[in-house]
Amino acid sequence: MIRLLLAVAISLTVTLVTTRFLISWLGRHKFAQPIQSDGVQSHVETKAGTPTMGGIAIVVGIVAAYVISDLYNGIYTRTGLLVLAVIVGSALIGFLDDWIKIGKVRNLGLSARAKLLGQIGVALAFAVLMVTTTDVHTELSFTRWDSIGFDLGPIGWCIWAVLLIVGTSNAVNLTDGLDGLASGASLFAYSCFTAMAFWMFGNLDIYDVPHALDVAVIAAAGVGACAGFLWWNAAPAQIFMGDTGSLALGAGLAALALATNTHLLLPILGALFVSETVSVIIQVAVYRLRGTRVFRMAPIHHHFELLGWPETRVIIRFWLMAGFASAMALGLFYADFLSIPGSVE
Repeated sequence: MIRLLLAVAISLTVTLVTTRFLISWLGRHKFAQPIQSDGVQSHVETKAGTPTMGGIAIVVGIVAAYVISDLYNGIYTRTGLLVLAVIVGSALIGFLDDWIKIGKVRNLGLSARAKLLGQIGVALAFAVLMVTTTDVHTELSFTRWDSIGFDLGPIGWCIWAVLLIVGTSNAVNLTDGLDGLASGASLFAYSCFTAMAFWMFGNLDIYDVPHALDVAVIAAAGVGACAGFLWWNAAPAQIFMGDTGSLALGAGLAALALATNTHLLLPILGALFVSETVSVIIQVAVYRLRGTRVFRMAPIHHHFELLGWPETRVIIRFWLMAGFASAMALGLFYADFLSIPGSVE
């Protein structure tokens, strides 16, 4: 428990300080977020010129917290290092995307193909190394490795891992459209993984996740980093996380799900991210088929803005949805634990 508290405290402090530095440094060097001219008009007027790439601080906070907290009666495990690596690798792809956007002064970074190939490369490296260097179970799972009983096999698990990481990473990226929305929703999700991984550590005979405590440390670091960044990112935002932060946070959530054998619990835990993604899919599909729009604008948070909701109302209500989703996931996780014969004496 002390390691988890250390991870939260360190990541919170490091992210708070680093983000404040980035606001000044990026602002002086004009590293500002280009705003889409065809987006919500109020954003063009109020958000243009806000520094971006604040996700650097989130990743620095998570890495610092993991490295330092593990010095306290801990050990760096392969699983923990691989989860950390997929966060850093995804952040690097996002950083390159943000850098190109700033250099071209337009809201278009890497080409869709280049970005996708980069994400697949990071995800595939993580998946292959997890299968070959750790004791991860290759079964499709819900709340624990044997909850479904369908073995994907090493190759099938790697394919599934790539889909989960790329999909979740892009889902968080789509959610990052309002001040504090993605960072606040991610805080709930990482908190949920912290609780579940720590519970697994206390019940290793049931969950068989040997590195559960180390995974919980990374999740706790994510909590502190999201909170520290949200301090500066809450509306009106003084800095945006950019793709650097959103891709890293999304990939981290998927990696945590894979490491803790909670694959199919992730869509429930991250229901807000799923709904944002589905809204885009529906909008694009219907427009291509019928030439009409289901929503005034997608992702769906912009739809509510155009209905007249103030930005802060949309953010707070979407945070509530994210909190309810995380609570439901925890409830299902614990209910499954109670259903295991002999789990409660």
